[in-house]
Amino acid sequence: MLKEGQLAPLFVLPDADMESVDLAAFRGKYNVVLFFYPKDGTPGCTLEATDFSDHEEEFLAKGCVVIGISRDDCLKHAEFRDNNGISVRLLSDSDTAVCKKYGVWQAKEVDGVKRYGIARSTFVVDKQGVLRLTMYGV
Repeated sequence: MLKEGQLAPLFVLPDADMESVDLAAFRGKYNVVLFFYPKDGTPGCTLEATDFSDHEEEFLAKGCVVIGISRDDCLKHAEFRDNNGISVRLLSDSDTAVCKKYGVWQAKEVDGVKRYGIARSTFVVDKQGVLRLTMYGV
């Protein structure tokens, strides 16, 4: 798991409109709030994404952009965004490479069966690319 004070792992992922988003592009310009969530359309994930969207202007006023990441593909993200009025960018990490870099791809045991999935987690990356907040399992 990542710790506060470390450099945030860099990545480039596609968003719901299939445009590439490069974390490095925010350096020197914005703080970044990254939230990793399990799946588009589930009640908890919908609440999280819409809540971040409802407060997006407040984040921007503080120099922060908010980005959500899950394994869902770009088309599913676009449908999720459009159906729920989500304004924050949603990125697709379909191969889990970024989830693994951030330590959110974790084993869960359900009914005695070990399965992997995204542990709902939030990170704050400052303008210099340093992790200032790491919250796993939120």
